[in-house]
Amino acid sequence: MSWLNLARTVALAFALVLLPSSIARAAELQALSEYSRPDPFGGVVTPDVTPDAHGHFARAAMLETARGGYTSFHLVVKMPHPGPYALSLSMDREAAGLQADLYREWFHFVDSDKHYYPDALIPLKQPYHSQIPEPDNRIPNQTVQAFWVDIWIPRQAQPGTYHGRATLEADGKASELPIEVKVLAATIPDEDVITMDHNSYGSSWLAGDYPNLSRKRSDAFFRSNEFFSLIHAYHRIFYENHGEFHQLGYGHAGKVGPEYAPDLEGSGRRRHISNWELYDRHYGPLFDGSAFSESRRGARPIPFVYLPINPEWPASFLNWSEPGYEAEFVNVVSEMESHFREKGWTRTYLEVFFNHKKRYMGFPWDGDEVRFPADNRYFLEYGRLLKKALPAGTPVKFVFRADASWDMEKQFGELAGVVNMWVAAGDVLSWLPEAPEMLRHRGDIIWYYSGPPSVASPAVTITRFPMRGWMWGVQGFVHWQTVDGGVDPWFHFNGGGTALVYPGERFGIEEPIPSVRLKIQRNCVQDLTLLDSFSHRKPIAELKSDAAGLYNHTSLADWWNPRPAFANKPTSDWSGTALGEATRPAESHLEKLDPSAWQKVRQYILRLAAEEK
Repeated sequence: MSWLNLARTVALAFALVLLPSSIARAAELQALSEYSRPDPFGGVVTPDVTPDAHGHFARAAMLETARGGYTSFHLVVKMPHPGPYALSLSMDREAAGLQADLYREWFHFVDSDKHYYPDALIPLKQPYHSQIPEPDNRIPNQTVQAFWVDIWIPRQAQPGTYHGRATLEADGKASELPIEVKVLAATIPDEDVITMDHNSYGSSWLAGDYPNLSRKRSDAFFRSNEFFSLIHAYHRIFYENHGEFHQLGYGHAGKVGPEYAPDLEGSGRRRHISNWELYDRHYGPLFDGSAFSESRRGARPIPFVYLPINPEWPASFLNWSEPGYEAEFVNVVSEMESHFREKGWTRTYLEVFFNHKKRYMGFPWDGDEVRFPADNRYFLEYGRLLKKALPAGTPVKFVFRADASWDMEKQFGELAGVVNMWVAAGDVLSWLPEAPEMLRHRGDIIWYYSGPPSVASPAVTITRFPMRGWMWGVQGFVHWQTVDGGVDPWFHFNGGGTALVYPGERFGIEEPIPSVRLKIQRNCVQDLTLLDSFSHRKPIAELKSDAAGLYNHTSLADWWNPRPAFANKPTSDWSGTALGEATRPAESHLEKLDPSAWQKVRQYILRLAAEEK
């Protein structure tokens, strides 16, 4: 296959110019597609190796992309012996509107398999001066340092071909790697076709991840400007990378963090909100969009947020079923609606969500992942209270959210008109192919959930979540936990199954830094959003069928499971083993993805994009 044919396969196209097999005699620059992660010794990490040219290094980066998004590749510095080097990245004058970002890739040592994987991305100022081995990463016999390159293509960029270069200085010599970016006339729509949600809990972990910052502020840290700026920085990093950040501010017993709820006073009919100060400092810039004023995507309010409402707030569950509980709940929720309306905070979906389970011993019913139908009566009662608290026709977008698993099929019926936002377990949803369309048709929001893949999985693995969401016709996907890198992500990594960003304090950055997996997910969402926009030219079913065939040789039906016989039995009779077996057919198509799977889909998207005028 010629390099011209390969040019359409990577990073909204990335061309690979094959190198001679002889060992390099001088320091040099090479490039890899985003799905071929380099290791620190001159190869590609084992999970990303392919039998064809997709995993090979290149002497040039040739990119093709639509407007209004990013295109990316790995840039590799190879040194035949230890020593210093300098690296810089620039775009030609003709490409002044295009913006290039350079990140150093941190190689994490994973204890379970004793291998290094690049993931954390450290933003760099240019030129970057260092040496191999990198002093802080401390890798014995390191010969390669990898960098991630993002190139931003603004919506107003003129279609055409632009040029730039990466320049390496080492051993008294300079070498260059040419960069070519072909910008198509097609533009990625502003609204993502699927919301990629990144879940988290509370704020206490921020002090542990930023000990220097929290130590400076001492006991005042959790009320400081630095604290709220740090929270906003987490929202910004996910927003810029086509996702959102979701922080739940209360525990399983209902205790609410002070920055997640306004202060309350009084009891019964005298229960009221006494102070909005911390809440407004936290959420005001998120609800009006000003927290994102410098984003390349433009400033806009966050699309979803957890409210502090739970069985213990704003009313004490000790008074459940008593008039005092209803009075406290209705009074405070009514005040919240009024405050949001007066502030003009009407573009964010405000979620009433119950995260507790009976086994946590906080409350006598399951709010999260209901298994027993009797617990639905609590949802019905809270639906009544919400209806009483909220004025008809309010522009404030309160939604009643339920994270559903075992009993979701029954809940879809019993709680119709009460719950209007569903976050469904993918296993049970997988045998309900009519459910997403049914829920959307009646005006409900439907997402599904899981967790991030480990760095030891093929890089392409993270594309399965937005891809399946799009194939299923749901509007969003929730990564269960995304900010917990473990006790030591830098030298004794647990794989990153709960981390898509990392604390930047180690590198003198008082905010989070992104990961390779987050960037790959972002590019996938961009691709899907662009592909979905072509439904005005081709039926959406045809687009999905074509993409599925290229992705993992499947048909549309292969993405769903047959409804198992036990689904007709009470959920109390289900077993985890039977549930796992029922999901095997569709899951088997996603377990061992070809490392080049998404490149094939992207090639298809580019062909369609090239036809846009």
